[in-house]
Amino acid sequence: MEIEDKRKPTRNLALELVRVTEAAALGAGRFMGRGNKEAADAAAVEAMRLILKTVDMDGVIVIGEGEKDRAPMLFNGERVGNGSYPDVDVAVDPIDGTRPLAYGRLNAIATVAVAPRDTMFNPGPFVYMHKIAVGPEAKGVINVDAPVVDNLRAVAKAKGKKIEDLTAIVLDRPRHKELIAEIRGAGARLRQIPDGDVAAALMTAMPETGIDVLIGIGGTPEGVLAACALHAMGGEIQGKLYARNEEEMARGREAGYDFDRVLTMYDLVSSEDVFFAATGITDGELMRGVKYFSNSARTESLVVRGLTGTVRWITATHRWDKLNEMSAIQY
Repeated sequence: MEIEDKRKPTRNLALELVRVTEAAALGAGRFMGRGNKEAADAAAVEAMRLILKTVDMDGVIVIGEGEKDRAPMLFNGERVGNGSYPDVDVAVDPIDGTRPLAYGRLNAIATVAVAPRDTMFNPGPFVYMHKIAVGPEAKGVINVDAPVVDNLRAVAKAKGKKIEDLTAIVLDRPRHKELIAEIRGAGARLRQIPDGDVAAALMTAMPETGIDVLIGIGGTPEGVLAACALHAMGGEIQGKLYARNEEEMARGREAGYDFDRVLTMYDLVSSEDVFFAATGITDGELMRGVKYFSNSARTESLVVRGLTGTVRWITATHRWDKLNEMSAIQY
């Protein structure tokens, strides 16, 4: 008789994980525009940890939040879930876009991803990487090692566009001065964003956003989260670890990290049996943010499953009188 492998996820965990991102968004959303990143992050983490404990899984956080920006964290190695099967790796970003949230800007989201145990890339303390991400039409034509103009030409050709009609999205950072000049020199259109490159990577797989390619140096944790979603959405992401200085480079090489290695989507998450959920905190092209009413709030979430390629949009209404009667935290 065949013995069931209970370590392998067999149900759509994303439909349970969306409760996690909804809770984080509801907790953080009240801090929109109040200029307090730490308080917003603390509210999102508290809500996310509370709901994660109820999910039927034995999870270990591989991609934790807080180490890079000294915020309250769900730390690497923390056990989450209720301890039942399946055994999984967990990636979290309670707020992708803390600054946009703190200053009332667009595209702050709450995210979580799950994959079978030992399938997520663990970047350790090396939290930045060169990245390039595209949607399904341009899958297979990008190369993170190639010159920017070559990638733009390849993406334009794959999508049947002129390069002048292509839109690249880049984090607005001083380190991207040369990159921005190369994109402009190639004749492509350019969107610069202050934060939020998980949302930006996902937008490449959604034609209605008008974003064709994400390029630049951003967070490695965000790269792993985006890879989980793009598995289901049919897109692609590649990356290479980025050292901010010679000391970090030497420390990384001593620890066995290869800064010259191209990390494919399957290096970042080696299983297709992945789950991803995201809920909007502030409005954006990807999804709408939390809307508060007299006795309720409304959220919009994206829920994907890699094994089936199913992408769902979930709009939920949360009643305070019901929710606060049973919740350990007050929303």
